[in-house]
Amino acid sequence: MQSFVLLIWLTLCAAQDARERHIANGLTLGAAVLALAYLLWTGTTWLGTEAVQGGWAFLLALAFTLPGYAMKRLGAGDVKLMASLGLATDGTHVLGSFIGAGLASVIWLMLAPRVWLYMGQELRSRLRYLKPGMSKKQPFAPFVLVGFLLTLGWIHWVSVLYTE
Repeated sequence: MQSFVLLIWLTLCAAQDARERHIANGLTLGAAVLALAYLLWTGTTWLGTEAVQGGWAFLLALAFTLPGYAMKRLGAGDVKLMASLGLATDGTHVLGSFIGAGLASVIWLMLAPRVWLYMGQELRSRLRYLKPGMSKKQPFAPFVLVGFLLTLGWIHWVSVLYTE
């Protein structure tokens, strides 16, 4: 259930980022405040790991995103998104989401010129900032969503392997 709530939140962030190339502070900072309050109140992250794991995941998210922000490859919303994700999850989810986002963005850059031609006009207008060649700075949140989904699948697959 908690993973489902995180997926809804990431989907909202991804949709807004793809449409506007901006993520509202209400989505990022609001989630961070809720995740931090939950962390301090219960002593665990939203996904149930120890609070210390959430703290390390937060620092890991900052370590991954602040250099990209300094080089103007990531926006402040992307940094806040990953930091919020760190407070709500753990290092495995942050690392997996970040790696998955990188893989998804590379795949998108390779496939987008071919796929973009076959997308409907309305979908293309909604995802205009993902247009191939639009900018060197692609929206990051849609790729984080894909990375998070891949991470959830990978964690589920590993847990199935080790329980048999």
